Amino acid sequence: MSDRYELFLTCPKGLEGLLIEEAVGLGLEQAREHTSAVRGMADMETAYRLCLWSRLANRVLLVLKRFPMKDAEDLYHGVLDVDWQDHMLADGTLAVEFSGHGSGIDNTHFGALKVKDAIVDKLRTPTGERPSVDKLNPDLRIHLRLDRGEAILSLDLSGHSLHQRGYRLQQGAAPLKENLAAAILIRAGWPRIAAQGGALADPMCGVGTFLVEAAMIAADIAPNLKREQWGFTAWLGHVPALWRKLHDEALARAQAGLAKPPLWIRGYEADPRLIQPGRNNVERAGLSDWIKIYQGEVGTFEPRPDQNQKGLVICNPPYGERLGDEASLLYLYQNLGERLRQACLNWEAAVFTGAPDLGKRMGIRSHKQYSFWNGALPCKLLLIKVLPDQFVTGERRTAEQRQVEREQAQAAADEAPVRQFNKNGNPIKPAPAPVVEQARLSEGGQMFANRLQKNLKQLGKWAKREGVECYRVYDADMPEYSLAIDLYQDWVHVQEYAAPKSVDPEKAQARLFDALAAIPQALNVDKSRVVIKRRERQSGTKQYERQSAQGQFTEVREGGVKLLVNLTDYLDTGLFLDHRPMRMRIQQEAAGKRFLNLFCYTATASVHAAKGGARSTTSVDLSKTYLDWARRNFSLNGFSDKNRLEQGDVMAWLESCRDEFDLIFIDPPTFSNSKRMEGVFDVQRDQVQLLDLAMARLAPGGVLYFSNNFRKFQLDENLATRYQVEEITAKTIDPDFARNSKIHRAWKVTAR
Repeated sequence: MSDRYELFLTCPKGLEGLLIEEAVGLGLEQAREHTSAVRGMADMETAYRLCLWSRLANRVLLVLKRFPMKDAEDLYHGVLDVDWQDHMLADGTLAVEFSGHGSGIDNTHFGALKVKDAIVDKLRTPTGERPSVDKLNPDLRIHLRLDRGEAILSLDLSGHSLHQRGYRLQQGAAPLKENLAAAILIRAGWPRIAAQGGALADPMCGVGTFLVEAAMIAADIAPNLKREQWGFTAWLGHVPALWRKLHDEALARAQAGLAKPPLWIRGYEADPRLIQPGRNNVERAGLSDWIKIYQGEVGTFEPRPDQNQKGLVICNPPYGERLGDEASLLYLYQNLGERLRQACLNWEAAVFTGAPDLGKRMGIRSHKQYSFWNGALPCKLLLIKVLPDQFVTGERRTAEQRQVEREQAQAAADEAPVRQFNKNGNPIKPAPAPVVEQARLSEGGQMFANRLQKNLKQLGKWAKREGVECYRVYDADMPEYSLAIDLYQDWVHVQEYAAPKSVDPEKAQARLFDALAAIPQALNVDKSRVVIKRRERQSGTKQYERQSAQGQFTEVREGGVKLLVNLTDYLDTGLFLDHRPMRMRIQQEAAGKRFLNLFCYTATASVHAAKGGARSTTSVDLSKTYLDWARRNFSLNGFSDKNRLEQGDVMAWLESCRDEFDLIFIDPPTFSNSKRMEGVFDVQRDQVQLLDLAMARLAPGGVLYFSNNFRKFQLDENLATRYQVEEITAKTIDPDFARNSKIHRAWKVTAR
């Protein structure tokens, strides 16, 4: 065989430029870039070195043959023509991977089958012995790439992808591949920083991929040093003595690197479930002396081992999986920006993000940006120098003001109790906290904040006077900021109404971020207590479907009762704030009465009726989830007896019911098409049947309240000929919904 080979090094899209630099440094000659690959010439020693030392490649492919190909027969004969006896034994195992199409091959499985058949036919012995297929751990892994009528037949020297270093057996929900993590570290300048003795911190470290890759770079450890099975292990062209020489050299370099004083490398992770898996990965990599992982939130991580240490802060914030998640991440980016400005002055930072618009909200400028791909997701790497002239802050202060603030910070540090001592036992004074300005709101954000503060001032007086603790403070008052914002005591629940298609999505998103940045400042709440959802046109039971699974319930108070709300898991929270006046009316009228609540949801109206002294309450809903929630609401208030919860289709339940009730409340959905009911409920179409069935259950002298929030709803005129009907909508809307008179409509219905 030849002493020089053509090699193809494959890599994730976007890493080609970095890979060609690395490969040339490792000895590849005549190197050229291709899409997701680098091509060049090398001897066997360089091929081994690339397998061992490449931090960026996925695979190292050794080209066995190139040949023109017009059809499947050309493919078969071109592969058959290779001297396969020089590469594997007749009783060996192989796997074939085929990429590309054309020349009559449009199915990669068919192409791989033709390659396999040619190899098997070439090696079949007179006794019938032949290679077999093993897709998991074959002796040889063969690649054939079809490129514009040319077949490129290669042997995979790497075996399993080189990004699989072997240390990461446990990973989080959205893992970053090891070679992509290494590429990000290289782009961020970590090799230079590490050579200068710099530190590294990852405030969202997950299971520690950045940390391990960074430590291996700093300690001069070959990324695949511990790999035992290679694609060339059973290859007949393998030169074991040459491989052992290179491996021994890499082992000696790793031992020398690990013998050096370890750099300060720290990871912080908010999710306690990832701490031990991360530490296990670090231990498997043999880097426990270099890397420490702690549990901690982004806003509290402390990257500085001492006030003179400098280094790199690197992180890969979560991208978000559901509608509205990206908006929720705004505060995470703001917290990260604040922490960089407060604790990382003169450091460098690298933020790898799938949402670069959020990166702009950190309050600090990036001096460079690089494009990457994380799988199929386009991403940006934002490089930042944490220097005051890069901060995007509020109004500029004078030099005198800055000096006064620095002196005040130093005085506070001098007076602080000593908590650390150096190796000689002398006290180490804490460094003064840096003076950091709040990130400046945009013009639109400030305008939105002003409106929020105005609303809060006006509605806050009313709420305090009436004892209302949960109310709407903003409801799309400004068309550009189409949000509904509700206060649940010290929590803020934000619903973004999806922008119409006529609005530029980028502008809509920018306005949303402006508004979200303003909310904590304007309402004086902690960012961690702002919950964001996106509300779109709903059909059927979609509005009741679970959006998350945090299971976090918050107790709130209303009209002397306690109720549970869930601000995260569903589109609605369990408490319709616009029905507050109706619930209070029911409480006031319920004494001694038999109360029926149809389409009861979480039965908040029933709890109010029980509080008002109802003789009994009956609450009907199709959802077991909401009836369980209703049961908890009753229990929270000590109401257990005489409060029935019935699961079932309301229409069917009414048809079978023979009880009488003195007070009935009906608040149906606009549509319902649950699998547990027959047909589809349509409030406009089915209103007469619904009210007739309910009125049949109303005792003499009783009252029925009917409400719904279908904006185009028209009450059937025939109902007024059979019953006494009075629209009471205006009496059921409090000041916090005064701007939105169509939030619901309500009627009082009695017998004639």
